[in-house]
Amino acid sequence: MTRVLTQLELLRELEPVAEANVNRHLSMTKDWHPHDYVPWDEGRNFAAMGGSDWDPEQSRLGEVAKAAMITNLLTEDNLPSYHREIAVNFSQDGAWGTWVGRWTAEENRHGIVMRDYLVVTRGVDPVALENARMEHMTNGFASPNDTGMLRSVAYVTFQELATRVSHRNTGHACNEPIADKMLQRIAADENLHMIFYRNICEAALDVAPVQTLEAITEVLRNFQMPGAGMPNFRRNGVLMAKHGIYDLRQHLDDVVMPVLRKWKLFDRDFGSAGAQTLDELGTFLEDLEKQAVKFEEMRDRSLAREAAKRERTAAVS
Repeated sequence: MTRVLTQLELLRELEPVAEANVNRHLSMTKDWHPHDYVPWDEGRNFAAMGGSDWDPEQSRLGEVAKAAMITNLLTEDNLPSYHREIAVNFSQDGAWGTWVGRWTAEENRHGIVMRDYLVVTRGVDPVALENARMEHMTNGFASPNDTGMLRSVAYVTFQELATRVSHRNTGHACNEPIADKMLQRIAADENLHMIFYRNICEAALDVAPVQTLEAITEVLRNFQMPGAGMPNFRRNGVLMAKHGIYDLRQHLDDVVMPVLRKWKLFDRDFGSAGAQTLDELGTFLEDLEKQAVKFEEMRDRSLAREAAKRERTAAVS
């Protein structure tokens, strides 16, 4: 019978991998400065400073872009909760501690630059945005999975990649070159973060294969984005899915499957102890494919109805 490793044993076994990947990350990442991605000359005072408060007419962003920008920013805002999650499940010592600090510092830039951009360009209502930030951060974030190093690292592997996809597609939806460049920069960070976690998880599959497989399967079966509890998440999430920012097809094809292929998960031998879990994961992925097809069919019908309605309205006009 395969022995189950404790969290301390896992951290000790994987620390050389963590150290190598911290060094890799530091050699690959490029420092950047949030102020370089904000069109400051567009800024002006609000009423409290003798100017005028926000008006919807001031925004150049469409409804989908606004929903995506708000959702992505509020997600980034919950950084203190995410820091707590990885600090508790990793360690604040050695390579683990170095990574926790560096990752937190890099992630903090994302919220800074997105908020500055939205406030300066008056892209969204700053009062509503601040109220939503207060509510979302007060509620905080807790991983939907049980605590533990393996579940934590499996979750952030998929979550970082999902966030990268969402940021890049939001940049395109903004239809504005500065926003697109800014979100492309953020997405590049998220990709490097994902690679760190993906490499740790891959090493864990060698050290504790069945334990890691079970963690991956549990995470995927219960996966939800970290912004799930924010104000208006359902409405904004529907808009984002409907218009290609982040949907079930992208989750499966652009996030889940590329990672599983990189790990060669279905080519590994987990023995009799992991066979059932591997079968359960395969069944889950088949069901997810069916759900993605169903979603696409429903979305296409909905978009077709909306297009027909616009055509009728234009004809009448």
